[in-house]
Amino acid sequence: MPATTRALPRPLQALIAVLAAALIALAGTALCAPAPAAHAATGIDTVAEALRKSPVYVDPRASAQLPPAEAEALAKKIEDAGKPVFVAVLPESAEFPRATVFKDLRTKVGIAGVYAIRLGDAFNAHADSKVMSRNAVSNLVGSVQRSGGDATTMLNSFVDQADRQARGRAPGSWGGGESGVGATGLITGGAIVVAGGAGAYALYRRNKRKREEREQAELDALRVVVDEDITAFGEELDRLDFHPSEPGADDAMRRDYEEALDAYEEAKSKMAAVAHPQDVTAVTESLDKGRFALATLAARRAGSPLPERRLPCFFDPRHGPSVQDVQWAPPGGAPRTVPACAADAARVADGEEPLSRTVQTPDGRQPYWNAGPAYAPWAGGYFGGGLLPGLLVGTALGGLLSGPAYAAPADTGPDGGDWTGSDYNPDDFGGGWGDGGGDGGGFGGGDW
Repeated sequence: MPATTRALPRPLQALIAVLAAALIALAGTALCAPAPAAHAATGIDTVAEALRKSPVYVDPRASAQLPPAEAEALAKKIEDAGKPVFVAVLPESAEFPRATVFKDLRTKVGIAGVYAIRLGDAFNAHADSKVMSRNAVSNLVGSVQRSGGDATTMLNSFVDQADRQARGRAPGSWGGGESGVGATGLITGGAIVVAGGAGAYALYRRNKRKREEREQAELDALRVVVDEDITAFGEELDRLDFHPSEPGADDAMRRDYEEALDAYEEAKSKMAAVAHPQDVTAVTESLDKGRFALATLAARRAGSPLPERRLPCFFDPRHGPSVQDVQWAPPGGAPRTVPACAADAARVADGEEPLSRTVQTPDGRQPYWNAGPAYAPWAGGYFGGGLLPGLLVGTALGGLLSGPAYAAPADTGPDGGDWTGSDYNPDDFGGGWGDGGGDGGGFGGGDW
């Protein structure tokens, strides 16, 4: 075994050996294989092979749906965004059964991502839940379907939003040369795999480093927001001006005050130890607990009824626990019931805008629910446990919160663009078209 290969970890040595053997076997087969048929292949295998090399595939029989120039522009849009969004334009055909076309295509492509299909005149999409939640995909597909238009309009509308909301990055296989590989190429490839073990390991390390850099950028953005929350809570403690030995203080008040102080110190300690974006959830959980303790203490001192344990104010958790639910709609969205503090409830009742928490984004400051998935761990500590998804339907953050991955550890499941082969959750791609399984794929109303 070459010295460069011996220096690699044992699992990579084994992988290189297997790949080399497979490539040599394929080369032998290629030397004896008959010439390919003159006509072009069709079916799921052809579509999958094309999507592993480019984000858009148009079956020749459906070229009128998305002409070559529009298809090329759509592919460039996806590649420029660098997100794992796959688009297929296919004809109505027995080769693409509606009931299983999504599962079949996801299995054959083998890469985690968002998959959109225009099948005849119909359109739908599915995604790996860590890349985009079922609710987010369902809401996005619904808005595209209701808007209508030809294939070019619908696909561009879908891709514009999917590129903004999908997690992960474009697969490394895009733009990877011709589909045909001769016997000489296979043999050469085998030699490169064996002799270039160090290169394979370098690629593995580079991909790992890119993922760590992306995670660090998300964590840096979260630190700003969480530090603001911790500072605001510390200022609330200062303004409280409570002394455990003051006249009228009792043991219950002292317990509330001690719990608030402990939560403040706990939040600071947890934030100092944060290593991944998901760790931030525990920090905001502590802050929520501390603010409720302060609200309870304030009620005891004033002789008022003790507050009910409720979610914090939806518009800005720094406002403390909510006191009532109000009807509210985000700009362009449907009304929904959200928990609000007394001040924001009054603003909404008067037809005014509530004082919503904004965070910095590439597009300037935005309300946190429109800032994208990077802020999901922060919101998860305040509104986790499955309580919030319905409040955020139709927002950039809402789609992610509705899925199981918003507060999951960073290594749970594949990132978008990762190769998984057939090892993925088939429920993410269930439902298909016309099999009565709309619920399984996140689509209701009998769609597809």
